[in-house]
Amino acid sequence: MIDTKEFYDYLCDNNIDFFAGVPDSLLANLCACIKMNSSKEKNIITANEGNAVAMCAGYHLSTGKIGCVYMQNSGEGNAINPLLSLADEDVYSIPMLLIIGWRGEPGKHDEPQHVKQGKVTIPLLQSMGIDYEVLSDNYQDALTRAIDYMNKNNKPYALVIKKGLFSDYKIKLETSSYTMTREDALKAIIDSLSDEDIIVSTTGKTSREIFEIREANKQGHANDFLTVGSMGHTASIAYGVSIGTDKNVYCIDGDGSFIMHMGSLGVIAANMPNNFKYILNDNNAHESVGGQPTCSKSLDIPAILKACGFKNVIIASTQDEIKKGISVLKKENAVALVLHTKQGSRENLGRPTTTPIENKIALMKKLGVR
Repeated sequence: MIDTKEFYDYLCDNNIDFFAGVPDSLLANLCACIKMNSSKEKNIITANEGNAVAMCAGYHLSTGKIGCVYMQNSGEGNAINPLLSLADEDVYSIPMLLIIGWRGEPGKHDEPQHVKQGKVTIPLLQSMGIDYEVLSDNYQDALTRAIDYMNKNNKPYALVIKKGLFSDYKIKLETSSYTMTREDALKAIIDSLSDEDIIVSTTGKTSREIFEIREANKQGHANDFLTVGSMGHTASIAYGVSIGTDKNVYCIDGDGSFIMHMGSLGVIAANMPNNFKYILNDNNAHESVGGQPTCSKSLDIPAILKACGFKNVIIASTQDEIKKGISVLKKENAVALVLHTKQGSRENLGRPTTTPIENKIALMKKLGVR
């Protein structure tokens, strides 16, 4: 196991002191250490991983220094374009250190979407021509090799991180004035919907909690599409569903997902059918991967949604307010409901016991697709 603070200090001692990325559960301890020890302008929790690659490229242009991008391996997809069309040696040839959490490592149990990502993590790096090393406890030699390589070749280099590699490092969670949990908010939403209403829910704990609420209510799961991967695309999936059915489709998004591909809401609102209903849960955090903050506190989300084309935005921080908001969503079009909840979930929160394919088939049957 690597001492997390020593690893961070070693990076800084070697002139790598600018960090940008999207938090990952396997990197939770490292991300916590970076946040607690870096200045605000030297650690940017980005909208998506491509955003982080571009920032590190710009930082190199103005300083000549190597930036560090941290990400879950699922983020490779978002990073591919700027890695190949910006940082690649055949374009601008910009060095940066990629620290990639290896979810779904072959031979290790993980969720279906992570299993696939785990299989292609290394091949994707190889296809992009990015040299890499699977990091072990002997991190100093590995970092020395990485830094020498980047300085010599002016190319990105990747360190692939297995589960449990970094020692515990606790993040100081930001306090919240809100009292409602996300799970209580979801219970209020589900209680307010009919058996004909469809839910498309964002990745992480939101979908896990919806599954368990349905189990506790002794309801089926055919009304719910649980987005287990493809973070940032929940609203687009829900929009696609809504244009193929007359049923009301409730997108339950999260602030991290909303921020990751915010432009999609403008496109959706410009083409919004009457049965598309948007609900955004904002707890100011990437809670499912360790509680790192999003930038939602600094955003005027209602103003953004209205600028995208939503005619009305309702704010709710209690279950009663949620139920009143849902009643408006049912009657009016182009209305968004923004929920304010606190961080936190049950320690015994489980995961869906159905597979993604079973989930897809059940939903399609509910929608009359055979």
